[in-house]
Amino acid sequence: MKKKKQGQSRCAVVPMCVVALSGMFAAGAHAQGDGRGFPMMSMPFSPPENLPSAERQILGKILFWDEQLSSDNTMSCGTCHIPSHGNNDPRQGTNPAFDGVFMTQDDVAGSPGLILQDGNGEYLRSVLFELLPQVTPRRSMPNNMGPLTNNLFWDGRAQVIFGSTPEKNEFFTDPVTGEILSVTGVAATEIQVLGPLMNDIEMAHQDRDWPELLNKLAQVTPLALAYDIPQEMLDAIDQYPTYPDLFEQAFGTSEITAGRIAMAIANYERTLIPNQTPWDLWNAGDDNAMTPEQFAGWQIYNQNVNGCVNCHVPPNFSTFDFTVNGVRPPIEDMGRAGVTGSNPERGMFKMATIRNVGLRDRFMHTGGLTTLDDVFDFYAHRNGRMPHPENRDFRLNSPIVFSASDEALVKTFISEALTDPRTANEEYPFDRPKLYTEQAQPNPMILSGGSAGSDGFEPKIIAVVPPNIGNDEFKVGVDYALGGAQAWVAVSTSAPSGGIVAQDTLLGPTTLNGMSSGEGYGTMFYPIIDTAMEGETFYMQWIIADPNAADGFARSDIAEVTPFCSMIAACTTECVADLDGNGTLDFFDVSTFLNAFNGEDVVADLDGNGVFNFFDVSVFVNAFAAGCP
Repeated sequence: MKKKKQGQSRCAVVPMCVVALSGMFAAGAHAQGDGRGFPMMSMPFSPPENLPSAERQILGKILFWDEQLSSDNTMSCGTCHIPSHGNNDPRQGTNPAFDGVFMTQDDVAGSPGLILQDGNGEYLRSVLFELLPQVTPRRSMPNNMGPLTNNLFWDGRAQVIFGSTPEKNEFFTDPVTGEILSVTGVAATEIQVLGPLMNDIEMAHQDRDWPELLNKLAQVTPLALAYDIPQEMLDAIDQYPTYPDLFEQAFGTSEITAGRIAMAIANYERTLIPNQTPWDLWNAGDDNAMTPEQFAGWQIYNQNVNGCVNCHVPPNFSTFDFTVNGVRPPIEDMGRAGVTGSNPERGMFKMATIRNVGLRDRFMHTGGLTTLDDVFDFYAHRNGRMPHPENRDFRLNSPIVFSASDEALVKTFISEALTDPRTANEEYPFDRPKLYTEQAQPNPMILSGGSAGSDGFEPKIIAVVPPNIGNDEFKVGVDYALGGAQAWVAVSTSAPSGGIVAQDTLLGPTTLNGMSSGEGYGTMFYPIIDTAMEGETFYMQWIIADPNAADGFARSDIAEVTPFCSMIAACTTECVADLDGNGTLDFFDVSTFLNAFNGEDVVADLDGNGVFNFFDVSVFVNAFAAGCP
């Protein structure tokens, strides 16, 4: 195989080049006077090692929407790719980007991720985001046409590369075993899947590794945090209730590997092709599929060869090439050049499709343009918007301008006739479960209460982790406290009185990070393991030793927490304390537990975290008191 020069588009496998060729054909293929005659959108090619499979697709769909894939159970892959928002993120955060300063021109409207956490899952104060969710440095891309390309992400870094020597090859490889799983160019989708799961902005704490995630998936209940789950997904989980069961159905054995996770999610993503838009139906022969206004807009769009169609070529409405549109100076984000090291590619980003663009509320890799009016102003060089000239694509040197009436019609075509109604309405295959973070009433829920400490700072509780039973890393944090102070967390099933939580259980002490008033922060873990806690609401509040507080202690506001097993089912009934297995709780069970606990026998590790401590004793005592059903 002739080696491609670095920076060129790599059609490492011949079928992927069909995508580019279809775009070339489409640009000049006007078989009929009305512009009809474009080829239908092709379905994505799959690597031979991961051919389309109903079993892998349903597993991938479950994995894609499961928030438990993140370190703290707050983010799924799908969180940033909601179908009804054009497979983009309806949430919005601000990343200060190149200059590191908020509220300046280079700010990026990215996606909120995780609060920064160290390798133990404890909260860290971020230089940019403090103790708030971090925000990605680029807008999320739509995931529903990515598998049509042979490199993914805005800069195309997820790709297969045939290097000049074997050591420079970059293939789809299992990150744990090093096994090469595919050398096929279209395995870029599989490669892309692996990135966010270990990214400490998007889904991971610092230094997360794959064994940690694989072990977690072996123990959790699939989609325990989701609700309004599509029936197809419910049926699969009902028949195969654990992830090992689902992986065995999809791959033949129950082993959960990073490579298999990538294959399953990629198999699912290849089903998400928005090819039933009014334009597609019209192009297939339905004269009434587009409204007269949409059709008129299409005619203007298609006939203006120096306009939008020059880059956003039917039927994909993108060539998926890399280009410099000049939305910001290249020095702020080198884009493709950051991957290839090629200076001519500085500031290049992948050309996004305009399919489903009518569902989106921000555009370009920065998210800095928020309406189609902004986009048209940008390309028309008007209303103060002008592409930056450095390394700019020559096609953008001259303004792309329509008459006012023509522009209105083109916008109608783009925003309406290129929207797949299945995507807009979240219908199969774009259906999905609702995410835990989409609940109208959060759990934990923050209640008012507490009291100020030094310099009037009122400590604030951080309570964002779902309290699902089996979560041995449930935690609360605190901010705006006295740095270096001793702190505890009060836990009580009694409702707070006067803004204070009773100290039925007192966790701690811990020494807060930070040096002065208002800068103190910390983390307290409270494993939620015991099924007897299901539905039993309790309250948590930080107590900070502070000599300048009214009674020597500052208190945070309050988290109301109601543990649950899953959003759609109650806990399964089991007698945890019946350690001798005779169906009766008595002295022998207590003796068995104590001997196992003192001997650090796994039998006594009732919270399953590998450590023998107060929480194991608490689980046993509560289970023993509850009795066997």
